[in-house]
Amino acid sequence: MSRVYNFSAGPAVLPEEVLREAADEMLDYQGSGMSVMEMSHRSKVYDKIIKDAEQDLRDLMNIPDNYKVLFLQGGASQQFAMIPMNLMKNRKAGYIVTGQWAKKAFQEGKIYGEAVKLASSEDKTFSYIPDCSDLAIPDDLDYVYICENNTIYGTKYKTLPNTKGHTLVADVSSCFLSEPVDVSKYGVIYGGVQKNIGPAGVVIVIIREDLITEDTLPGTPTMLKYKTHSDAESLYNTPPCYGIYICGKVFKWIKKMGGLSAMKERNEEKAKILYDFLDQSKMFQGTVVKEDRSLMNVPFVTGNEELDAKFVKEATAAGFVNLKGHRTVGGMRASIYNAMPKEGIEKLVDFMKKFEEENA
Repeated sequence: MSRVYNFSAGPAVLPEEVLREAADEMLDYQGSGMSVMEMSHRSKVYDKIIKDAEQDLRDLMNIPDNYKVLFLQGGASQQFAMIPMNLMKNRKAGYIVTGQWAKKAFQEGKIYGEAVKLASSEDKTFSYIPDCSDLAIPDDLDYVYICENNTIYGTKYKTLPNTKGHTLVADVSSCFLSEPVDVSKYGVIYGGVQKNIGPAGVVIVIIREDLITEDTLPGTPTMLKYKTHSDAESLYNTPPCYGIYICGKVFKWIKKMGGLSAMKERNEEKAKILYDFLDQSKMFQGTVVKEDRSLMNVPFVTGNEELDAKFVKEATAAGFVNLKGHRTVGGMRASIYNAMPKEGIEKLVDFMKKFEEENA
């Protein structure tokens, strides 16, 4: 069975060499006589796995010393509650709503206090990022929240919002490690790993130490306090051990590929191939304003639902899988994360050209 080109938005394609390495170690991890899946999270062997993973991530992102790295569970969606529970001291936070996930975080924020919608792009089906250079930001906000790359709609902030001195919290699930990032601009930067880094079941939270306090909202469960996990170095309870081990392998793979600057270059080159084709195609159109296009998620349509369905079906048969757009928007979407090889995109474009000729 040959491998397909997997354009899934997540769980998504992983580097083949990482998968092969994990396969080689499946039954016996480095002479331990057991799989990482079977070993105690309290063992010396596992302690080295999780500490190495953290160090490699710190190296890749140049994470400052006053930030903690937490490997947690519950996905990005659990962070929608955990963030206000831990950070909403004044019971007031600002949200910039640029897609489904930012909207869900905003709705969740309302449960814990006053969630203020600072800006939104919902008026045009989230097809752009609003201008955030001079928003009306109330002084008493605890933080400003964004989803930096919108997986469903294919938009990405190219400039971070001007938060006017307020803590910036960002969900980076679908652009995690796709390009260099200045962690010091954020109070919290977090993401589910199942798009660009590893298997589903791990969420990585990078949080500035002064934001980790005992002072959480009344009724916050022990497991939902950042301090609980920070004090225990992500080992308060059994973490998603195997998932973290794979993330660690992916961090090493990115280092080997040249780090985040090299990744960005690679990702820009890959995305350009697909966007250039969409821009000249008579049949397929991208759905996002050019200046806000994501390098990771590329939604496109033909304008005809039957033709869209036919394209997805034929593409799948040809080995280009998971191209169907999110159920809320329809059409198609190619997620082209770090591990998607350039040839996967070149071949997809060749297939799209052929489809366009045959169905013109």
